[in-house]
Amino acid sequence: MRLPHRFRFPFALLLASLAAACSTVPSRDASAPLTFVVVRHAEKATDDPENPSLSALGQARAAALAERLRDAPLVAAYATEYRRTQQTAQPSADAHTLPVTAYYARGPASEIAAQWKQAHKGGTVLVVGHSNTVPDLVAALCSCTAAPMDDSEYDRLSIVRIGGDGRATLEVGRYGASPNP
Repeated sequence: MRLPHRFRFPFALLLASLAAACSTVPSRDASAPLTFVVVRHAEKATDDPENPSLSALGQARAAALAERLRDAPLVAAYATEYRRTQQTAQPSADAHTLPVTAYYARGPASEIAAQWKQAHKGGTVLVVGHSNTVPDLVAALCSCTAAPMDDSEYDRLSIVRIGGDGRATLEVGRYGASPNP
């Protein structure tokens, strides 16, 4: 059976994400505690109603995120298949010579969180999502409650730290679009 055209790209992306999550490539810095930094994409432009790029303010925010993560032991960067999330993650990934790995935005948060926890034993993992997906991802990563995210909120920085005993803690802060977040 052949999938309708509109489902082929998301399905292929889901399969690629699952294959990447099942790989046995170890994290770069397994000695560092496992930390997930989860953010919403930065401010979007109005260039494309379906898949917009980042605005100038969004580009500045992405650069501020990269600066904030400059000294972190970043081992992976994940972003949904959309341009705005990819562009938000790219400066951080570039600063650590990492690729941005796409994940399917509409996939179950609990499944993708479990895959990321399995794939990474230590270091910092950047995850860029959307206002309607970030709270569920954070909740799945920390096994806790995460506050809903308003569509106008671009500066929330959720940090989930997972200890050696498997217990997670959540710290929520803000980061800015200036060079000094």
